[in-house]
Amino acid sequence: MPDLALEYLPTLPRRRDWRIGCAGAGFIMADCHLVAYRNAGFNPVAIASRNPDTAKAVAARHAIPTVHADYAALLADPQIEILDVAVPPQNQPDLIREAVRVGRGRLRGILAQKPLALSVKEAKGIVAACAEAGIVLAVNQNMRFDQSIRAMKHLLTRGDLGTPVFASIDMRAVPHWMPWAEGLPSLSTFVMSIHHLDAFRYWFGTPDRVLASTRPDPRTKFPHADGLNLYILEWDDGKRASSWDDVWSGPCKEGVAGDTRITWRVEGTDGLAQGTIGWPKYPAKEPSTIEYSSRRHPGVWVRPRWNEVWFPDAFVGTMAQLLVAVEDATEPEIGGRDNLETIALCEAVFAAATQHRVTTVREFV
Repeated sequence: MPDLALEYLPTLPRRRDWRIGCAGAGFIMADCHLVAYRNAGFNPVAIASRNPDTAKAVAARHAIPTVHADYAALLADPQIEILDVAVPPQNQPDLIREAVRVGRGRLRGILAQKPLALSVKEAKGIVAACAEAGIVLAVNQNMRFDQSIRAMKHLLTRGDLGTPVFASIDMRAVPHWMPWAEGLPSLSTFVMSIHHLDAFRYWFGTPDRVLASTRPDPRTKFPHADGLNLYILEWDDGKRASSWDDVWSGPCKEGVAGDTRITWRVEGTDGLAQGTIGWPKYPAKEPSTIEYSSRRHPGVWVRPRWNEVWFPDAFVGTMAQLLVAVEDATEPEIGGRDNLETIALCEAVFAAATQHRVTTVREFV
C-alpha cells in the first residue's frame, strides 16, 4: 500500500512561552501571525505599530498585554526575547538594524518578513549584523509551510519521484497589493513571485540560469516595472522549472466570470505529483492538495488530505522554525543566510525580464 504519512507539518519548539514582541499590526500580523500563534500556544506579549490605535485594537483582539506607543519603545522592552517583524519591506532593514543595536545581549531571535530586503547587498548587511550580535535571524517565507509544498518536499526527499526532471507553477489569481507596494523598485517579483521562486529553491536548490519576461498588470494603476511574470529556471544538472504568475487573470474583478487558482506539478524519472494551493479562496478555509503516482505503486493515484490551510496555519511553522533554532543553537530552516539566495534569484528574474537577457544567479549573490 502507498505510504500516506507525508510530513507536512512543522516541528514545534519544546518551549511555547518564548516572549514575542510584535512590530506591526496590519493584516499579515493581525489575521495570520497572531491567529496562528494563539492556535499553537505561542506567547506574544507586546505590540507596536505606526498607528497606536491600530496596535491597541489588535492587542485587544488577541489578548496581548502590552501596547507600546512606537517601535522604539517596543524594541527597548526588556521582556521581549523574540522579535516578530511585519512592516513594509522598505522599512524592515532599518528596524532590524535598530533592533540589533538595542537588543544586543537580550534579543534571542528575529523573524523577518519576506522579502528580507529589496537587494542582496542590503540583505547581506542585515544577516551580518544579526550574526555578529548573536541573534538568530529567520525569514517568513511562509509558502514553504503551505501543506502541499511541504508534502511535495517530503516526496522528493523520500525518493518517490526518482530524479526530478521538470516542475511548474501556474498562478491565475489576483493579489491585493498593499498601499506600501506603490513606489517599490519591483512589484510582482519581490512581493508575489518570491513565493514561487523560494518554493522552487526549497524543492530543488538554487538554479543556475534564468530566462524571464514581464509586462504591466492592467488592473494596477500606479506605475510598476513588473506585473505578469513568466520565467524559466535552469539547473546545470538538467532540471527545469517554470512559473506563470498571472496577477491579471482576466477581467475577473470587472464583471467577467473568473477562474482564479494556483496549481503546481513536479515530474520525475519515477513518478509525478501535482497539487493545488488553497490561498486564492481566502478567507474561505480551502486546504491545499497533493496527489501523486509512482513506479513504486504503478497505476495508483495517492491523494492524502488534511484540514490545515496556508493562511493562517502555515505561520505556525515560520515562527516555530525560529524558536527551534534558538533552542537548539542551530540555523533556522529558513535562515537569513539561506534567504540571500532567494533574494538573489529575485534579482536575477527581475533583471532577466526588464533587461531582456539570460541571467545567472551567481551575478547577484
